[in-house]
Amino acid sequence: MKKTKIIGEIGINYAYGKDSSKFLDNAKKLIDAACVAGCDWVKFQKRNPDVCVPEEQKSKPKRVPWREEETTYLQYKWDIEFGKEEFDEIDRYCQEKGIGWFASVWDKWSVDFIADNYSNHGSVVMKIPSALITDIDLCSYARDKSDFLIISTGMSTEEEVQRCIKNCDPDVVMHTNSTYPSPIEELNLGYIKWLAKNTEAEIGYSGHEFGLVTTLATVPMGVTWIERHITLDRTLWGSDQMASVEPGGLIKLVKGVRDIEKAMGGYGPREVIGSELEKMKSLRK
Repeated sequence: MKKTKIIGEIGINYAYGKDSSKFLDNAKKLIDAACVAGCDWVKFQKRNPDVCVPEEQKSKPKRVPWREEETTYLQYKWDIEFGKEEFDEIDRYCQEKGIGWFASVWDKWSVDFIADNYSNHGSVVMKIPSALITDIDLCSYARDKSDFLIISTGMSTEEEVQRCIKNCDPDVVMHTNSTYPSPIEELNLGYIKWLAKNTEAEIGYSGHEFGLVTTLATVPMGVTWIERHITLDRTLWGSDQMASVEPGGLIKLVKGVRDIEKAMGGYGPREVIGSELEKMKSLRK
């Protein structure tokens, strides 16, 4: 069975606490957790808030723990946005730890930022988030600038998904429900098999639900990529923390995926192999 690539999505889960100067240290702790668990990748987000934040939201008031005074939503987004200095250190740290990293890109400026500065073993990797797969111009631009492109299908109709696939030919299409957390009864995991039948790309699953069982269930369904948000503590401040997986759960997730991979052999007529041979000798006359 092909090895499933496991992504620990850090996203913006480093942005908590009263001291914003510690955001990079928080990110490193999350990278460490992903490494200990055995993830193959960690993922961040990259955007230009001036471009990505809707005009009607920019001036809305926002309370954040690292500012004493109320700020605006736009300023909050700039507060948590890593720039080149931070991503250079993330790139160095991930290379030191032996784990790959990439980012979801939210605008053309961010596509250029990643493509012009960072690669993993010579390949530029990036992802189009669910919110933007209907932006065909951005998707096509990212395809031209990347060696390996991932898209997620949340919030999209089948027509929108197939239009994106047709226009940007992604390497991986991830099934997801974009609710945080996702209701179990709305995960619609059967769509994974539909995707596998109707696209030539690799199929992945990006989970936002509570628990691990439903994510693990996607492995025998044929996914080759799994992504879950990760956190040091689900009670930390931040919009994505509650639907994320803590370090202990991440270790269980990776082990569960690897155990399922080991257990998936045996298609065809039954054979007596391995440890059963000894039991056969002792239990059958």
